[in-house]
Amino acid sequence: MDIPERHEHDVLVIGAGGAGLRAAIAAIEAGASVGLVGKSLLGKAHTVMAEGGMAAALGNNRPEDDWRVHFRDTMRGGKGLCDWRMAQAHAREAPDRVRELEAWGALFDRAEDGRMNQRPFGGHTYARLAHVGDRTGLELIRTLQDHAVHEGADVFMECTVFRLVMVDGRVAGALAYWRPTGEFVLFRARTVILATGGLGKAWKVTSNSWECTGDGVALAYEAGAELMGMEFVQFHPTGMVWPPSVRGTLVTEGVRGEGGVLTNSEGERFMFRYVPEMFEGDYAESEAEADRWVEGDRVANRRPPELLTRDVVAKAIVAEVEAGRGSPHGGVFLDISSKRSPEYIKAKLPSMYHQFRELAAVDITTDAMEVGPTTHYAMGGVKVDPETATTCVPRLYAAGEVAAGLHGGNRLGGNSLSDLIVFGRRAGADAAAAARDLELADIDEGELEAATSAALAPFGRTDGRNPFHLQEELQQIMQDKVGIARTEAALREALAEVQRLRGALDTCSIAGGRAFNPGWHTWLDLHAMLTVSEAVVRSAIERRESRGAHTRIDYPDSDPGLGRSNLVLRCSEGRMTTATQPVSEPPDELRQLIEEGV
Repeated sequence: MDIPERHEHDVLVIGAGGAGLRAAIAAIEAGASVGLVGKSLLGKAHTVMAEGGMAAALGNNRPEDDWRVHFRDTMRGGKGLCDWRMAQAHAREAPDRVRELEAWGALFDRAEDGRMNQRPFGGHTYARLAHVGDRTGLELIRTLQDHAVHEGADVFMECTVFRLVMVDGRVAGALAYWRPTGEFVLFRARTVILATGGLGKAWKVTSNSWECTGDGVALAYEAGAELMGMEFVQFHPTGMVWPPSVRGTLVTEGVRGEGGVLTNSEGERFMFRYVPEMFEGDYAESEAEADRWVEGDRVANRRPPELLTRDVVAKAIVAEVEAGRGSPHGGVFLDISSKRSPEYIKAKLPSMYHQFRELAAVDITTDAMEVGPTTHYAMGGVKVDPETATTCVPRLYAAGEVAAGLHGGNRLGGNSLSDLIVFGRRAGADAAAAARDLELADIDEGELEAATSAALAPFGRTDGRNPFHLQEELQQIMQDKVGIARTEAALREALAEVQRLRGALDTCSIAGGRAFNPGWHTWLDLHAMLTVSEAVVRSAIERRESRGAHTRIDYPDSDPGLGRSNLVLRCSEGRMTTATQPVSEPPDELRQLIEEGV
């Protein structure tokens, strides 16, 4: 099939969220021509759903907060599996990236003295999240998209990449289709950056938007890249649980950061019973102490246990529900109305106020919310170089949620947005520098013909499986058997069922034409969803311990032998294989910092 529409760029960025936009800006600043491909409309990427803020040790609230404290918090939160070089770069550079956004027009909330305000979040020693109410991701996207367009990025909206084009083992571009028309388009590029976000749509209950089907992880894997840490999928502690139509919708950690408390059906503020040994002494031991901290006395008092790391809070909520102390609809209660005035809540949490009022008929200024864990974030992804964001595939980069290494076994809230701008910039700058010495590769037309024919295969079948049914089946499998608490038996059942569904893809049929055909879009998405699901399951089987966001009921304790190893997946002769790889050890001064503090 002929592909009449073709474009050429020095750098092709796949994904138009925070990481992709920041990468595009950096590449343009380095003199490269940039194509920016987005699955949805510009400004609608999933980054807008990151509400609470971006973590950066600006030291505005506490002058002793600097990169070293942020680095230590990130490493401890990641349960030993973070790449220390990425964590150090992230903590060092995040303040400059946030100030840069402000210089480009981002309107962050201000304290009374005029400095950028920062709110507390789980796992952070100090209040360090720069924010715009509870709409920080939206402001980030607004600022970056305006700047990227102003700088001259060529933007391709509602365009989905389904195949990376390879020449002699190197990435030479990407094959995509326009979602409104179904027509194919070829992008030739000297270097390619993946910034496609997460994979949460493989689960039934998720905070992720429709785009998050694991596209970038699957594209990289099929091109020969390594995946790492795929077993670590974060279940955010607080998603809506009622009504069923909005189950899983995110309730920002900013609610707890502003003083919200978690209670069970007996009215008990239960998180005091779930403080892990690692964090003993770091959190308040009584409600009175926690309340004093919330009210502003943060020198003599410690932060509330509601601000423990997300993995701890999510597991505590599940334990309360399983013990029969849950809310009427299978969650727990999150209450800020008893701690803050209605005016304060509406000013600091306008989106949450609107969300619960419109979707659940709950006024959070007077009543508690019902919340429970929801699939939220992938700590694992494409293995990258910690300095440049390059993969093991020549000319291919990855940044943002699609990349692995920074967060280890559990991500701290707020680190995702600063991750995007720190490593998006690094990827864009290095990709542009590498492109200067490269030529556009000649692409074999026969391979393009084979790829487009394969993409159109279900149109040639009749009376086959409905791809929506396959998607629903996959999501239920992952929800039931690869959730917060896992067992070897359930994981092996899930693996067999995922492999069965992969075979069923070849039996699907799609009616109608290519234009505006959601069935076809879903069928193409399922290739990625099944790849990332298999990767998560295989990694979860091999990590026979409980660590961070990965909990094994049959192996409830952490294994020191696995505590310094990551699981890496590769494609070998058409099969997904797993291997262990030791975590890079930090130098002595950083190791001492992690263990003893600043």
